[in-house]
Amino acid sequence: MNFVLALEEFPATLTIRPKWEHKMTFLLKQIFSLIQLLNSDTGTTSIAVGVACGLILGFAPVFSLQTILVILLLFFFRIQMGAATLAAFFFKFAAYLLDPVSNQLGAAVLETEALIPLFTTLYNMPIIPFTRFYNSMVMGAGVLSLILAFPVFLTAKFLITKYREVILARCKKSQAWKLLTATKFYQWYAKYDELY
Repeated sequence: MNFVLALEEFPATLTIRPKWEHKMTFLLKQIFSLIQLLNSDTGTTSIAVGVACGLILGFAPVFSLQTILVILLLFFFRIQMGAATLAAFFFKFAAYLLDPVSNQLGAAVLETEALIPLFTTLYNMPIIPFTRFYNSMVMGAGVLSLILAFPVFLTAKFLITKYREVILARCKKSQAWKLLTATKFYQWYAKYDELY
C-alpha cells in the first residue's frame, strides 16, 4: 500500500511553514513568557534560583542523570520552573560557545592523578556512570556550570530587583499603563490571573 500522497491531493489551504519560522515563534513565546514572569508577583529569589538551575540544565547533556536531578529539585522546592526552562534554552547557546573551554577543563579534572581512584570507584558504581562524568566535555561543562551558578544567581537577583524597581515602576506610572489598566480586557485578565 502506497502512503505517499501526490502534491495535488493536499488541500489548497495547507501551507508549509519554514523551519526558521517555527524557531522564531518559539523564541518569541519564550521572550514573552520571560517578560510576564518578570512582571509577576513571583519572588526574586525563586526566579534567580530558577535561572541558576537553568544554567546547570543548559550546560548538562539532555538525557543524563544531572538533568533528572535538577528537574526533581525544581519539582520539590519552590523554584520557578518557567525561569529555569527559559534560562536553559538560552544557556544551551552559551554552553555551545564554551565547548572548547569545557573540554580543556574536563580533561584537566579527569587527568588529575589524585582523583583517578575516585573516578574509578564512581565508574564502577551502579547509577553514577549515567552522568557521563568520564567524558571530558561533560565533566568540564558540569564543573563550569557549578562554578558559574552562584554568580549567575546573584546577578539574576540583582537585575530582577533593579528591573522591578526602575523599569516596571516607571512603566506603571506612565499614562499608557493607566489607560491599559482602565480597559475591561485588563480588568478581566486581572480577575482571571487572581483566580488561577
